[in-house]
Amino acid sequence: MHPLRLVPDCLVPDCGEPAATGALVALCADHLALAADSAAASGCEDVLPSPCPACASRLGVRYPSGWLCAQCEWRHGEQPDADLPPPRVDVVYYLRFDERFKIGTTANLRQRLAAIRHHELVALERGDRLRERMRHAQFARTRHAGTEWFAPSPELAAHLASLRAGVDDPWAQLARWRSEAAALRG
Repeated sequence: MHPLRLVPDCLVPDCGEPAATGALVALCADHLALAADSAAASGCEDVLPSPCPACASRLGVRYPSGWLCAQCEWRHGEQPDADLPPPRVDVVYYLRFDERFKIGTTANLRQRLAAIRHHELVALERGDRLRERMRHAQFARTRHAGTEWFAPSPELAAHLASLRAGVDDPWAQLARWRSEAAALRG
């Protein structure tokens, strides 16, 4: 190799090939292609060309094969079947009002929460009345008699922490569940 060479060698150890012409990083053509493939496979977060039809999010992940909604993973460009009603997703919700927690269930969370005075939607889990009754029995020791409201307890706090693990926003979680349900029904 000549010491006055103007084109740098590839940065990959033991490669020895010259860097690709015009490359922003000193990589040979083969290693530059590998790096590009690797970057494309991991996707690139960006604003969707239009809001997601499943959850209305604007954030997407761009792959070589197309866009996915970053919120619910709906494939951009696919439209939900307008002839079908929105999928039913039953959830058990956990609300906080002052120092009390309500455990309830609904298939229409926004409408249900509008009817209940609360300070915070703490967590969600998929489930219907059977799951709700199971949670009522699980935390019966701290239940306010004749209601669906519960006093704080270490057991309830641990359960809520497990439901919240990895979930930044319960509404986004619900949007994802709805999108999954819509995709599964075809």
